[in-house]
Amino acid sequence: MDSVGVPARGPLRLTGIALPVVGRARLYVCGITPYDVTHLGHASTYLWTDLVVRVWRSIGVTVEVARNITDVDDAMFAEARRVGMPYDQVAAISRFAFDRTMAALGVRPPDHEPTARASVTHVIELGQALLAAGHAYLRDGTVYARTADAAARVGLSPDEAVKLAAEFNDDPDDPGRDDPLDVAVWRAGGADVHGTAGPGQTRVSWPSPWGPGRPGWHAECAAMVLNTFGSSVDLHAGGEDLCFPHHAVETLLAEQATGVAPFARAWLQVGVVRVGGLRMSKSLRNLTLVDDLLERHSPAAVRLLCLGRRWQDAWDYDEAAFDQVEATVDQLYTAAGRTGSTADQALAVAAVDAALSDDLDVPRALALALDSGGAAARRLIDVVGLA
Repeated sequence: MDSVGVPARGPLRLTGIALPVVGRARLYVCGITPYDVTHLGHASTYLWTDLVVRVWRSIGVTVEVARNITDVDDAMFAEARRVGMPYDQVAAISRFAFDRTMAALGVRPPDHEPTARASVTHVIELGQALLAAGHAYLRDGTVYARTADAAARVGLSPDEAVKLAAEFNDDPDDPGRDDPLDVAVWRAGGADVHGTAGPGQTRVSWPSPWGPGRPGWHAECAAMVLNTFGSSVDLHAGGEDLCFPHHAVETLLAEQATGVAPFARAWLQVGVVRVGGLRMSKSLRNLTLVDDLLERHSPAAVRLLCLGRRWQDAWDYDEAAFDQVEATVDQLYTAAGRTGSTADQALAVAAVDAALSDDLDVPRALALALDSGGAAARRLIDVVGLA
């Protein structure tokens, strides 16, 4: 304790796991596929990641953040074909819009922003490492990794896993695979972009030891993490909907290639945002765009709408919820103007800090801040980014 009896602040804890840090904290978050505007489901994940960074930095931890850009992806190529633009131009426009929206929400930019397009060489290196270790096999120019074990790691039956793999376009019916749950690290051939790649180009591909092709999605993320941070990270973040196949397969690929486990000390898999019980997604056409929300509501209100709950819980978006959220923000600003004794204020600030460090418990920290006011309220406003 310090001179006024304030308990020393412990390390960040997530789902009961303490994450003490020596040196720097390495945080990797799955970024966007840059072919669409930013919706509330995207924002929720990046706001929670931003809060982790703020909490860590508030206790003096140096945090190094990487957030990737998946700019080699069949969905993005399809969008480029639809709009009749080069795929890299589609990516550039979407990235600019995304960065602008994140800045408006107060999400701090990452230290590293690796792109799939710039990481093709690292995917090839990953494929070579997996082949050398006996965890992959080559068939007709495609490198397949043996990743069927990924399903069991997250408690899925083979049938459940195959269904999810099909939903994420992992092509479990591909006859070239030894197992339906194996994945392509390197895919033979190019992606058909119907003339959008540039003058005279109709397909996108890169050379490799196995012939021309392009990287697989899960391998892209694994390669980007390994190239940026080495064999492991302290925290890996992303949407809960990516738990399988993406996060589970990415983890297995990295551990198979390096022999180092665990790939991530902890995970922040943020609960999905739903509309009427259905996950917010472009395919369902039920998106709530962040830029539209910011025309009607303050950035602080949008942040608190997403953060004023348990991070792992899925939740339903309701525009009417903003009435209470805006009122709570106003109450918090008012509470911040109150005064109290130095000792009481120090204890209240410590209680807010403890709540935020304990599984990012914003509701408890908010209740404490509103009750104590003064420095505690100002602390919450600062760390949660509600200024």
